[in-house]
Amino acid sequence: MSYAKRSRQEMAQRLAADIHDGAYVNLGIGLPTLVADHLPKDREIFLHSENGILGMGPAPAPGDIDTDLLNAGKQPVTLLPGGAFFHHADSFAMIRGGHLDICVLGAFQVSASGDIANWSTGEPDAIPAVGGAMDLAVGAKNIWVMMEHLTRKGESKIVARCTYPLTGVGVVKRVYTDLAVIDITANGLVAYDLVPGLGLDELQGVTGLPLNAAFSA
Repeated sequence: MSYAKRSRQEMAQRLAADIHDGAYVNLGIGLPTLVADHLPKDREIFLHSENGILGMGPAPAPGDIDTDLLNAGKQPVTLLPGGAFFHHADSFAMIRGGHLDICVLGAFQVSASGDIANWSTGEPDAIPAVGGAMDLAVGAKNIWVMMEHLTRKGESKIVARCTYPLTGVGVVKRVYTDLAVIDITANGLVAYDLVPGLGLDELQGVTGLPLNAAFSA
């Protein structure tokens, strides 16, 4: 079969559509930051950054950048009416206190049991960059991962067991890739919303793990 992968913007749009009204959401460094530009206009969603911001809006236009207003990835952001910025300690108190409904993280690997590895490949020349990911992994009520389905070598990033250093154990509930959306459940991996032209058998083949079909999220 012939199919086209979702672009990064399409991945962000697909994930954003699942964020419920009134949610407090942390967007991790990298791909997840794109979600801010696709939040449904009819929902009030509060974006949090671990460096001490609550109430972020979409990325600023090139001529409207405030160099004093940056997210945890050092990218310029906007602040919506009612938004606030505050000390790191208060920000991490929000995270560790269980006040975030959803955290969206990028990942190198996600296991079939919901483990996540996203801060180091373990290679000798790798630069450790865990940031607040470990706190977020255990502090947020729901951990969603946004990542490409395959590595540049064509290997699945969804694996039976993570081989990279772990960020969190059994915490991931859902994975959004450029091929499908996959829920991690007690009954195994449940795949849905596959890109047009891609069948479950083919997706299972590139993933290398058993997948169950679902007709709805």
